[in-house]
Formats: sequence, C-alpha cells, structure tokens
Amino acid sequence: MHFLFRPSNSFRPVAPVTHRRRWRQAFWVIAATALASCSSSEVAKEEPQAPTPIVLSAQDVAVARIADVTTGVLLTGSLEPAERAAVTAQVAGTLGPISVDRGSRVDRGQRLTTIQAAGVRSQAAGARANVAPAEAQLAVARTQRDGQQRLYEAGAISRVQYENAQAAYAAAEAQVAAAKAQSAAAEEAASYTVVTAPLTGVVSERPAEPGEAVASGDPILTIVNTATLELAGRIPVDEAGSVRVGQPVTFALDAFPGREFRGSVARKDPAADPSTRQVGIYVRLPNPRGEITAGQYARGQVRGDRLEGAVTIPLTAVQGSGDNASVFVIENNTLTRRTVTLGPRDEGAGIVAVRTGLKAGERVLARPTPAVVSGQPVVIGSDQLEGDSVSAPADKQPSADTSGPGKEK
Repeated sequence: MHFLFRPSNSFRPVAPVTHRRRWRQAFWVIAATALASCSSSEVAKEEPQAPTPIVLSAQDVAVARIADVTTGVLLTGSLEPAERAAVTAQVAGTLGPISVDRGSRVDRGQRLTTIQAAGVRSQAAGARANVAPAEAQLAVARTQRDGQQRLYEAGAISRVQYENAQAAYAAAEAQVAAAKAQSAAAEEAASYTVVTAPLTGVVSERPAEPGEAVASGDPILTIVNTATLELAGRIPVDEAGSVRVGQPVTFALDAFPGREFRGSVARKDPAADPSTRQVGIYVRLPNPRGEITAGQYARGQVRGDRLEGAVTIPLTAVQGSGDNASVFVIENNTLTRRTVTLGPRDEGAGIVAVRTGLKAGERVLARPTPAVVSGQPVVIGSDQLEGDSVSAPADKQPSADTSGPGKEK
C-alpha cells in the first residue's frame, strides 16, 4: 500500500489516484447513459402517432357535378281526401234498411236510410196542431181590439179598457209565434229521421247496421270525395314566405314510380305555431279518374325557381349552415375541411348548389360524422366511383370559385 505524507504528525491511507479516476469515469458514463435513456423515452412519448386511415367505400364518396337545381319546399305524408263527411244520427231511434255499403258511390242529397222514431214524429204532429188554436185566438183578440178602439174613439169606454184589449191582442200574437216556432223545431227533428248524403263521393265506412238502436251523435256512415286529394305538411317559418296559394306542386308517389303528378297549393296557415315555429301548408292533387287511392304516401315539392348548370353536391355532405357551411374534400387521399357558399337546394333531388369553394369533379365525403377531422388520411375501396363523370367536359366545367353555379330562370 502506498502512503502520502501530509504536514502533520499523523498519517492515514489514501486510495490510489488511478483507481479514483476510473471510478469517476465509470460514474459519468453511467450517468450519461441513464440521461440518454430518459431523453429517448420522453421523445418517444411526445412523438405523435400517425392517424389511422379511414377506409371508405364508393357510397361514402360523392362527386361534385353539374346539374339543374329546382328550388322549392318539400312536403311528405299521406294523401287524404279533400272532402270527408261523417254521417251521424241526429235523433234517437232504430235504424231502418241502409241502401249503401262500403265502396258505394252516392250523390249529394241521396236518401241512405231512415231512423224509426215514433216519438219525434208525434211531437211534430202535436206541434203542428197547436198552431191552429193559437191563430184562432189571435183572430178573436184582433176583433176585440178593433171593437174597443171604436168605442174608445166614441168615448164609450175608458183608455184603460182600450189598452187592455191591445195587450190581449199582443199576447195572442206571441202565442202564435211560439206555436209556429215549436212546430218548425219539431218538423226539423222529424226530418232528421231521413238520413241523406251530405256530399257526392264514396262510402268508406259503415259502422252501423240496420235494426240497431242509435242515439243522437252515433256514427252511421263515412263518405269521402277522392276526386281531389290533399297533402298537409308543416314548414319552417323562414321558408313560408316563398310559398303562395296557387303555386304549382309536383308530386311523386311510391305506387307510381317514374310518374310525375301535378297539383297546387290550396291554402296556408296565416300564423306560425308559437311552439314549433312552423307554418301549416296544404297542397291538393286532382284525381278525377280515381286512379290514386287515398292514404298513399307521397312527396310533394312546391316548385320555385330553376337554376341551370350549377355545381351540386348531396345535401348530406354539408356540415353547418350559412357562413359556417363546410364540406370535407378528399385531396391526395386526405380529408380537408373546406368552407363553401351554398346556393339554392332541391329537396326532392336531395342536392344543393355550391356557389363558391368547390369545383365540378372534386370528391367530397358524402356523410361526414363528428369523429371525422381535417387531415385524416383515407383509403377508398374503389378508385372508380359512381358519378365520377360530370355533365360537362373537364376543360369546360364551371368552377364554383369563379362565375357562380349557373343561370337562374
């Protein structure tokens, strides 16, 4: 062992210099290695992972293409008869024979059945009989009044006696009026025993049967007139201003694929529902030959202006509205959110015109979801998509960024 002497009377052993240097070097190597390991671990944690591509099918991608846009409000629902009448019993009694059944055609005023109500007829006869005695009493009162007037003018009776004769005559007049009113009411009630058709049409329901006892208000028949069908719908109050009575309406029915029917706006509610902020719209479709059965589902579009040669995309591809409207454009297999300016929309065709922000031929996400973000890579299952072709050549396709979607008519 080596010893180093200090200027002291005592001495202690000291580690060799060479061993101490080796320990220092080992310490710094270990520290540097640990620091490098920690740094590389933190870098690995902070480095963002590449987003997973979304796999899209051809149905998930829409192509902006040139098309004509017809503006207008879309209404959907069942076509119901414009005229419907429920025939009910107006008096209590027993139903007689019914001359019609479901599907029978009837004319206005046609006799359908009778209600056997003997008490009602008796009351009518008694009321008629009470009119004659009242009229006879009135004639007597008139004679007495005229005689009292002559005597009063001659000074033979007092004024009080004359006024009593006048009062008796007035009372007799009132009795005649009351008797006639009772007779008219009884006659009207008796007329209700004969049931007639209130309109021309077809019997759609017959809940009652002959011989049944009915009370006032019980249903007997339902008659509908299917010569004109009506579709009722509700639209936002902001769109109500573009709808007017008499405006043409185009109907599409599932039962008649490929056919187009035409009608018009019949009426519009004068005020919006305060709870829903919607306005009721009623459109009618002529059906003179009866080929359309009431109750069929229909889509009616109130026809507005027509925009030709517009850049269009599906309504489902648009997110937001107004100045915040945007679409996801597929560029280099990456989704890019792009703000667009929208034009008129065709609810029936499910498309909307794009004034700026998109060119014909560009591909967009057909149905974006909240999970989709800009910059997301995509993989399209088929490069040849339905609708890739547009109606105008590539070198002549208008751009929504330049002169607008087309010409309005």
